[in-house]
Amino acid sequence: MDAMLLTLRLVVGLLVAGHGAQKLFGWFGGHGIAGTAGWLESMRFRPARLWAWLAGIAEFGGGVLFAAGLFSPLGSIGIASSMLTAIVRAHWPKVWATDHGFELPLTYLVVALTVGGTGPGAYSLDTALRTGLSGSLTAVMVIVALVGWIVGLTISAARPAQPQSGT
Repeated sequence: MDAMLLTLRLVVGLLVAGHGAQKLFGWFGGHGIAGTAGWLESMRFRPARLWAWLAGIAEFGGGVLFAAGLFSPLGSIGIASSMLTAIVRAHWPKVWATDHGFELPLTYLVVALTVGGTGPGAYSLDTALRTGLSGSLTAVMVIVALVGWIVGLTISAARPAQPQSGT
């Protein structure tokens, strides 16, 4: 079971980290912060640059922590918040990835929540270093993340587009 959790964490964590690296650094064919901000602006995320940084950090940092099994379940929380946002604001109501639906972000979300709830397993840095977060600290972080996510999406969706300078 622990070897399977390690495999799951490595595959999903590194793929999500790579997705975040596309946003942050422009790696793997990504567009970096500027391109990500432009894309988010087109979907009415305001301020788009802040959202680009938040998405990139949640995915890259969350993916790396998740893969390593370090400070669990912080990586799961980062991945989950990013995937919830992607589902609600970018992919809904379509299901299948071939139609730009929420199939892949939902899969990542379920994996992140499952591993976050069960723990990273014996083959993790948390086990080796005893760095896993306590239950009460985890509960507080989940609540803060959910409140921040809801407030952020509400504010972002409610703000009208700002006129571009020079137009």
